[in-house]
Amino acid sequence: MDPLKSILQISASGMLAQGERLKVVSENVANASSSGMAPGDEPYRRKTITFEELLDRDTGVSTVAVSSIDRDGSDFSLRYEPSHPAADDQGFIKVSNVSPILEMANMREAARSYEANMNMFESARKMRSQIIDLLK
Repeated sequence: MDPLKSILQISASGMLAQGERLKVVSENVANASSSGMAPGDEPYRRKTITFEELLDRDTGVSTVAVSSIDRDGSDFSLRYEPSHPAADDQGFIKVSNVSPILEMANMREAARSYEANMNMFESARKMRSQIIDLLK
């Protein structure tokens, strides 16, 4: 197999995976301040994403893909808001288990990984172009 094509496949799979990661992070951030609407309702539960390595047996190329998108099982925080419709008998509501600081760190890491894969893709494309120019 063409090594430059392998590089393109690897970097493209990385960009797709990091794009999915950014979608999960953005959904988490958008719902970070949510709470239930009635007593006993659960607020938004943070999503997590897991990646897996895929091996193309025909070409020997190892790529990355999203393995699963799950829910974080950590406990919800409690906030005292007795006037909220979802408040319990003691005036507490459950709030989402999303940490905006953690999500921002995940977003930066995903964006940098996406950018690294994009640079690798662009470098392979330029190398292919230079090879074609040399063969002319």
